[in-house]
Amino acid sequence: MHLTPDEQAMAEGAAGEAAAMAMRIVAEAGRIMGAERLVPIVSAHIDGCLYHGDSGVDFAERLVALGGRVAVPATLNVGALDLLHPEIVRGPAHDRAMARRLMDAYLALGCAPSWTCAPYQAGHRPGLGEHVAWGESNAVAFLNSVLGARSERYGDFLDIAAAISGRAPETGLHLDRNRRATVVVDTSPVSPALKAQDVFYPVLGAWLGAEAGSAVAAITGLDGLGAVTEDNLKALGAAAASSGAVGLFHVVGVTPEAPSLEAALGGDNPEATIALTPDMLQAARDRLSTTGADRIDAVALGSPHFSLEEFAALERLAAGKRFAVPFFVCTGRHALDALEREGRAEVLQSAGVSIVADTCVVVAPILPDAAPGTRVLMTNSGKFAHYTPANTGYEVIYGSLEDCVASALTGEMSRDEAIWR
Repeated sequence: MHLTPDEQAMAEGAAGEAAAMAMRIVAEAGRIMGAERLVPIVSAHIDGCLYHGDSGVDFAERLVALGGRVAVPATLNVGALDLLHPEIVRGPAHDRAMARRLMDAYLALGCAPSWTCAPYQAGHRPGLGEHVAWGESNAVAFLNSVLGARSERYGDFLDIAAAISGRAPETGLHLDRNRRATVVVDTSPVSPALKAQDVFYPVLGAWLGAEAGSAVAAITGLDGLGAVTEDNLKALGAAAASSGAVGLFHVVGVTPEAPSLEAALGGDNPEATIALTPDMLQAARDRLSTTGADRIDAVALGSPHFSLEEFAALERLAAGKRFAVPFFVCTGRHALDALEREGRAEVLQSAGVSIVADTCVVVAPILPDAAPGTRVLMTNSGKFAHYTPANTGYEVIYGSLEDCVASALTGEMSRDEAIWR
């Protein structure tokens, strides 16, 4: 690891104790990762603000005590509390108090109070080729794939150290050679009608993560459909990052580094080409559900956080209706503010929708209590489907947004299978 004179001076305390600590952490992490140097970054997204234990609070408060401040614009991922609706989060008083201290510490370090896992929906959108240090797996996948900026999958503590030092290790997806696709996924065997549906993209992501692991894939056969929206790409990346370790994918003819298959491959031949069949997709969809129950006890949407466009789709489906089971939608403050200004939040709440901000129901105790295996959650999120059983004790059923709304009206599980046939 070769530090520049300025970086060495920072590590030795020239910019203060907190910056010295942060620089030493980033440099040592980079050495372990095999990086030879550091790269300046233009922004950060911090995942370490979610409370997992007291040590995380100690670390953040130590940086504050040492005078730490972020050197680049930094947004905050979800915390363990909904600060706008504190009554909806249960849990021991100690955990709630420590979660609040952790969130306050990151604000004191100069981070923006975004509290969202989808900062790219709240205006934090680095440009093509810019180097950043982002945490939160879905955000990293979206940033690399859809925006074409560059970040590794940074974990807690390393993310804030990078933000304070203004540096990240020059390794992994920061490097041109590691951004080339090595696997081609051909979706032409899949029905265009299915590929035009939102429900397809989380399933594609779940299959991709399980199949590709951390490899970079170039996906063909999706351009020209008019259905590859940012929300669909968000859902694809979130599921792929949850079921595997995908930090970058290319959709040929859609994402910025893949105007052609040749460009996505960097002129090389792929190590593998996979024709995605309906049977593969069906198996991936089935793995997203852990039960075949006939009834559901709750619905949860918004992992990653719901966008305003997704809220508009929900409003159309829920208009004039009233849900029979608890119905949670997780989103960021930027979206909630717009909903409240336009009077849309009140309409949704009248239908029985509980809007959760700053956090989500899989990382905070918000869902009604349930003994493991006794209750069923329905979702249209591949990420929620992946994490719900272990994090909440609920069994899970995956379906489309339309399926979730139809099921929530009666509590009876309703899923349209026709599109999958």
